[in-house]
Parts: sequence; C-alpha cells; structure tokens
Amino acid sequence: MTPPDSHSRTPQDCLAALESRPEGLSGDEAARRLQQYGPNRLPEAPPRSPVIRFLAQFNNVLIYVLLGAAAITAALAHWIDTSVILAVVVANAVIGFVQEGKAEAALGAIRNMLAPHATVLRDGRRVSVEGAALVPGDVVLLEAGDKVPADLRLIEARSLSAQEAVLTGESVPVEKTPEPVAPDAALGDRRSMLYSGTLITQGTARGLVTATGQQTEIGRIGGLLATVEQLTTPLVAQMDHFGRWLSLLILLASALLLLFGYVVWDYDFGDLFIVVVSLAVSSVPEGLPAVMTITLAIGVQAMARRHAIVRRLPAIEAIGSVSVICTDKTGTLTRNEMLVAAAETPQGLFEIAGQGYAPEGAITPAGDAGAGDLGALALAAALCNDAEIHHRDGDWQPEGDPMEAALLAFAGKALPDARAGWTRLDAIPFDSRLRFMATLAEGPQGRVLHVKGAPERVLQMCAGLDQADWLARADAMAARGLRVLALAEAPAPAGNIDAAALEGGLQLLGLVGLIDPPRAEAIAAVAECRAAGIRVKMITGDHAGTAAAIAAQIGLENPHRVLTGAELDQMDEAALLLAVIDADVFARTSPEHKLRLVTALQEHGLSVAMTGDGVNDAPALRRADAGICMGLKGSEAAKEAADLVLTDDNFASIAAAVREGRTVYDNLKKVISWTLPTNAGEAMTVITALVLGMSLPVTAVQILWTNLITGITLGLALAFEPTEDGT
Repeated sequence: MTPPDSHSRTPQDCLAALESRPEGLSGDEAARRLQQYGPNRLPEAPPRSPVIRFLAQFNNVLIYVLLGAAAITAALAHWIDTSVILAVVVANAVIGFVQEGKAEAALGAIRNMLAPHATVLRDGRRVSVEGAALVPGDVVLLEAGDKVPADLRLIEARSLSAQEAVLTGESVPVEKTPEPVAPDAALGDRRSMLYSGTLITQGTARGLVTATGQQTEIGRIGGLLATVEQLTTPLVAQMDHFGRWLSLLILLASALLLLFGYVVWDYDFGDLFIVVVSLAVSSVPEGLPAVMTITLAIGVQAMARRHAIVRRLPAIEAIGSVSVICTDKTGTLTRNEMLVAAAETPQGLFEIAGQGYAPEGAITPAGDAGAGDLGALALAAALCNDAEIHHRDGDWQPEGDPMEAALLAFAGKALPDARAGWTRLDAIPFDSRLRFMATLAEGPQGRVLHVKGAPERVLQMCAGLDQADWLARADAMAARGLRVLALAEAPAPAGNIDAAALEGGLQLLGLVGLIDPPRAEAIAAVAECRAAGIRVKMITGDHAGTAAAIAAQIGLENPHRVLTGAELDQMDEAALLLAVIDADVFARTSPEHKLRLVTALQEHGLSVAMTGDGVNDAPALRRADAGICMGLKGSEAAKEAADLVLTDDNFASIAAAVREGRTVYDNLKKVISWTLPTNAGEAMTVITALVLGMSLPVTAVQILWTNLITGITLGLALAFEPTEDGT
C-alpha cells in the first residue's frame, strides 16, 4: 500500500530503503512481493451477460401487468390474445436492449492505461518486465516517451517533465524533481512523484515503486468509479412512479369490476374474466414505451447534428433538465493549446493575438508602450527552443513541448523565418536545478548566446536592471493567469557554454506570458446558459490564479471567488453545502473533490451536468445527472462514464444539447398527455358495456391493435413538434 506521504520522503530515505538491495530486487523477492501485493492491474468485475441485460428490460411495473394478462389469457387458452400481448412485450424489450450502452466499460478503459512493460533493476541487471509484474520496492528506469507503469517516488531525475493532464487537468507538462514536498501537497503539486498512466515528455529518471494496481492514483479512481451510484434521470424516475400508480389503479378497478359483474349481474366467471383482462389491457398504454423510445431516438439524431452523441437514451431528457453545469477547464473551456498572450520588454507591454500554434497574429502595444522592436526577443524565443511547428492538413501542429511550440509561433509573428540561417553549436538543456536553458548558435548576426527560464532565476543572472521592478512585472503577468518565462542574451563565448560563467553576465531581453486561451465560442455559450437560468461552475486541477483568470474571461458569475482542494478538505459537509452555491471556481481539485462538489449540488435539489475529458473526471461524470465528455481529446474512461460525448470538444455544443433536450422533454409530455385520455376512453367503453349488461364492443386483441397503431402513428406526430417559444 502507498505510504500517504511518499511525496514528502527525501531521496535519501528512498535510497536507505534500497541499501540492503543496491542491485534492485532479486527474482525471488519480487515473486514474494507479487504474491503479497498482487499483480499491477485493476480488478475486473465480471460483465453482465447479454441474457441478463435482455431480461432486465422486463423490469417495469407496466410490463408486469401485461405479462400477468398474458399468463391469464394463456391459462384460459386464449392463444391469440396471449400471442399479441407477448409480441408487444418482447418488441419493447428488444428496443431497450439494442439502445442500452455498456456502463461497465469505464473501468476497462482505465485498466488499459496501465503500461504493458517496464524497465527495472532485477538482480543487478536492467531488464524489461510485464507491467503487471511490478511490485512495491522495484526500481524503475524511465526516459522520454515512456508511460509510467506504477506510482513512483523519484530517486534521481534529470530535466524531467511529465504530462499529468489525465489526473490533474493541467494542460502543460509538469517539471519533476526528487526534492520532497509538503505532506499535505495537492496531487498536482507533488513534484517528487510520478503516477501510473501518465507520460514522460522530457528527461530521464529513476524511481522507487510505492504503489501498484488498485493502490495507485489511477487505481483509486477506478475504485471510486466502481462505487459511484449512477442516478436515474428525472424522466425514468417519473415514469417509474407513474407506472406504479397506474398499475395499482388498473388492478383495483379490474378487481372491483370482476366482483361487480360476478355478484350483481351474475356473469359467467370465465367470460367475465376475459372482459376484465380486456379492460386491464385497454388501460395499459403499451404503445407508450415504443413512442417514448422513438421520440428519444429523434432527439438522438437532432443532437448528433449538433455534435452531441448520446450514449443512453434517457440522458436526452436529463441534459434538458440541468440547472447547473460543472465544467472542467482544460480542453473544455480552453483550447488545450499554449499561446504567448503578452510580452514585456524595456519598451513596455505588448499584447499578442492569434490562435493555436499558427505563426500569425497581431502584436499591439499596451498602455504607454512605444512601438518597440520585438525582434531580439523573438530571435531568443526561436533559437533557445527545441520544439518544431509544422503546417499539416490546413492546421499548425506542434512537435515537442507545447510551451516551446508557442514560443516558436510567437517568434514567427514578430520575426518571420527567425531560424533561417542559424546553426546550433552548443546547449545546456533545461534542468530543474538550474531552472534555465541556454543555447549557443551561429548565423547571420554571428555567434549569439540565449538563455530562457524561470523569471526569478534569469533575473538573478542579469546585470544592470531593477530586479524588484521586473519581478513585479512578472507577478502582474502571473496574476492574469499567465505562465511567465524570462529571455536573456549574453556575449558569445569562444568555446562551449559554461553555466557558471553566465552568472551576472546576462542582459534581459524581456518576459513572455503564456496561457491556454479560452475558446471564443465558449464565452458565448456560457452567456447563453446563464440567460437560460443555468449556472456554470468551473472545477479544475489547475492553479487558482490560472482558473480565476480564465473564469473572468469566459464570464462566470463569481470568477474571483476561488476555492482550492486544500480548502475543501477542511470543510465538513454542512460547510461544503453552503460554499458550493456561492463559489463558481474550484481549483487544484482531486477526483474526490469533483465527486463531492457534484454530490453537494445535488443535495440542494439541483440537476447537475458535469463536463470533462480526463480520467480524473470519470467518477464525477458517472455521478452527475448528465455526464458530458469531450470526444476529440477525452480519455476512453471519461467517454465510457459519460452520457453524452461531444464530437467537436466545444462547450457551445452543450447549450445546443440543452435546447434539444428541453424540446424532447416537452414533446414527451405532449405524447403522454395525448395517450392517457385515449386509453381512458377505451377503458370507459368497456366499463360502460359491462355496467349496462351489453356485449363487449371490442376484444383484447382489437384493443391491443388499436393502441399500437394509433399510439405509435399519431403519437409520433407530436414527437416531431418543433421547439416552443420560451423553452
């Protein structure tokens, strides 16, 4: 089991644990631990068989009434009546079976995220083993491109970064270092840990396995997902309540009529029984399930045209009933791309326009900034850079670190063909200890040396500037939710770069601020949702400052009221119930936080939609009244846990889905309002004939035929009704 504070242990602690086995675990010890801890995979729940799923379609009170009627008519040898009733029941069951999705697939999608192989030290040798064979205490070796096979405490790391968006929602890779962090650090701040299922984007590492299988963070989410209760939709709940009430009324009326006819009018019991069965059959709206299914299917097609794929039919009505949308930030409200949005030079602040990684966009001076030349800053951004951007299929696509790709796009806006004619001679790769990267290049301007890194570190290395003033400028950028980098240059050395010689010898070129920009259409969609009375709340694993900045840009109601995961941990359920209504931005959250927030909103009687795309969103997606996943960049676990999948990853499609959902709900009410009076009319015809002692005007088979034909054909006309004004 994972020690709860593995991330706060020092590398020396981890090395001490290995002193007795400096060459890694022996094969025998690994086998013993595998027996003790189990394989490094998630437990699989046995899937429901198709037979069980088909039989579950009959679990409906109205179907029970029809099955009872079929049993009675069969006992009385009225085989035509029996056959028609059973045909109706089986037809409805087949429709439901075909439309039902596989809810158990969410756990399978998470299981597939575990790495199939891992490189470890065993018996003093570097060997490749099955990911399932990893055990706590193994020493794992990792390099760029590897998927992390288990939860690891770093022992050694060089220039290490990991993409953890599936767990934390952060859109850019996170720098990793063996240095310990606080015991209560949030998941996204545990820089000394690597987590199963995440990806190494840069550098090399050696780590000690602290958890495998279900004890990993990914495994914990899988366990959490398995325990989440999936709520029924309002439509299903209302129809279940309606079915129970109607069935009780039908049985009571049938029993009274049977007693009345047998005692008062002295009817033959056998003939009277068939009459009462006809009454029960006429009262059951057996065509209603088929019409409801077709109405929902029409909604499925309408939503598909709006880029929303429905995985469960009742979810159409659920999305139309939502009163709160809890949305992830990265990839949902934002583009999940990095963009240089601002640049600060000695001449002043400049705003940078553009979209994606295209080297196109206007550069505009802000405030009292003059028309300064950004050429030197752009050259540094292009040359002190390991990324590439390529134009493919009509779009600019990055290769390498997203932040470096964004810098390259910025360089193209300020200085087209910035890299033309330049050749790199030497480089110091970025290292978490140095906190900067340096390159030496030769080209049209001779030899140049550039440095890029954290502002506080690069400013320390610069001479002849007011550090306090530049730190204040960097803080002002960070307050806007920007990730800030500093760029500088230095006289080119005669030989290679010496990191120590750079101290105090740099000249600052400026600061750049990067952001994962909000989608323009998301801003309009949020405004549309608020106008429709739907509250929008952001729940993200990103930093509080970044979340607040994006919330303000997209127009949330209370963008500056931010609650962090650490603050949520300090709240009991009563305090959380109060806070969840007032706050609209929740940052640095874990999967448990997201689940608690969705549940707390539901405690207020609100119908909640949850949007997301990462594995960390899956439990909350499953718990929500309507789970909505982004289809293009969403993980398979999130897609399988969701009710709706957006094919364009566009928050604006949610507003369109809500409109279609409300239309479907209105039309269903019209169908029900039309069906019940017609069935009541048939029942009154039978009752009147029975009370007056007349011959039965219609048989059970004729009633069934009439209900199916009129119920489906005439009811469908109402299913195609357009959206009413004010819906």
